[in-house]
Amino acid sequence: MISSKTIYLAQPRGFCAGVERAILIVEEALKRFGAPIYVRHEIIHNAYVVKDFESRGVVFVNDLSLVPKGAILIFSAHGVSKAVRFEADEHELTVFDATCPLVAKVHAEVVRLKERGYQIIMIGHHGHPEVEGTMGQVDASIHLIECLSDVAKLKFSESDLLAYVTQTTLSIDETHEITAALVRRYPQIHAPKRQDICYATQNRQDAVKAMAPQVDLIIVVGSQNSSNSKRLQELASSLHIPAYLVDEPSQIQNKWFRGVANIGITAGASAPEALTAKIIEAVGVICKAKILAMDGVEENVNFSLPKSLLEAA
Repeated sequence: MISSKTIYLAQPRGFCAGVERAILIVEEALKRFGAPIYVRHEIIHNAYVVKDFESRGVVFVNDLSLVPKGAILIFSAHGVSKAVRFEADEHELTVFDATCPLVAKVHAEVVRLKERGYQIIMIGHHGHPEVEGTMGQVDASIHLIECLSDVAKLKFSESDLLAYVTQTTLSIDETHEITAALVRRYPQIHAPKRQDICYATQNRQDAVKAMAPQVDLIIVVGSQNSSNSKRLQELASSLHIPAYLVDEPSQIQNKWFRGVANIGITAGASAPEALTAKIIEAVGVICKAKILAMDGVEENVNFSLPKSLLEAA
């Protein structure tokens, strides 16, 4: 047993309101219709949650041709393109939409901007399902950039109607340099409202910043394909704190804690508290550690479930 340590728990951590809503939609569909329930893409990016649902008869697919005609289909929290919605209609599927309402707001804004004649710049990660869904709301009038150097490659003129939107799992801090460069190059560019930025991403990153001065190591609970969880790990590393991204207790290694007095634990917005509890327990087996919950933002956001699901037989 390693000498006494302290585990600091970040606040807030774990599920955001959009993730909670998506999981509840799958739970409700299972209760009302029974298995199998089909979900387009992983409902959220967390292996623990996905495995649990698979064990209960949920089938995750990326190709709608794999879904039987007339079956129950749920769109994941990341949202889908208009082409995917059309394909679901063609297959006569009963669809319940678990798209995060904040993502849906970005979708609606992109459509409005297109109708007003704007060329739209999206800041996000190529290949991420949320980015694919958002860009798939319109035609070639939307353009993806991923990093600061991409701004210099843009070919618009100062007379063009321009606007930008961002992937919701990026924080204001993460996109600041890119958006500042866009404004310098195109002063006329239309910016999204601050309330369109995901509150949960920023809050969890702020919690890591608050925790960093207190700890020698940070464990981030989340899966490798979770964008917001990986950003928490990268943020901790940028603050010169060793950080590890784990989504099951077996991944924790004793050597991480040698010479470490204080340990920080946080969780991405797609990581359930039940999994975080298992990680804390696993750390406790290695370390004789007291647990200290940090102060932080108390989130009270809630999103309602689709009426069509609640009214379903």
